[in-house]
Amino acid sequence: MTDPNPDRNQAPGAKDPGERRLAHPPSDRYRAAEARAAASAAAVAGPDPAASVARGVTLAIIAAIVGSALIVVVGGILTLTSGLIVVAGVTGGAIGLALRWGAAHRLTRRRRIGIALGIALVAMVAGQVGLWQYGLTEGGVLPLFDYLGQVFGPLVPLEIATAGVVAAVAAA
Repeated sequence: MTDPNPDRNQAPGAKDPGERRLAHPPSDRYRAAEARAAASAAAVAGPDPAASVARGVTLAIIAAIVGSALIVVVGGILTLTSGLIVVAGVTGGAIGLALRWGAAHRLTRRRRIGIALGIALVAMVAGQVGLWQYGLTEGGVLPLFDYLGQVFGPLVPLEIATAGVVAAVAAA
């Protein structure tokens, strides 16, 4: 008579003769090599020796000037008011990233966010003044705040807030 459960007679933990298990998967040898390579690359690279506060602020100001000019082009020449929010966000992001990359470890996180916020706000205000100046060249006669309020309405504070928030997040 045959036993209906042939595994019952085997010792617990015993394997079938053809079944073998490796102690570790074969890919473990690559993990150790990758970890060593990453550690040596980090040790060699270290902090960026060229990073400085002046470089970070200069790059952020360049991004701010480009963003202000884009505000004038998109809002004044192309008259795309909905695109102004996108330009404000991209400008804020570029300012924050430029400051973070340029200054690297030379600035604390809090100071980097403060500087990025300040530069982004100045850039957006400069862009709005540029829009007003462009409007004056087109025959406009309204003062600055009246022009911005009547032509762009709530977009102006929304642009400033968008640029500030994105700059702060990118600089963090």
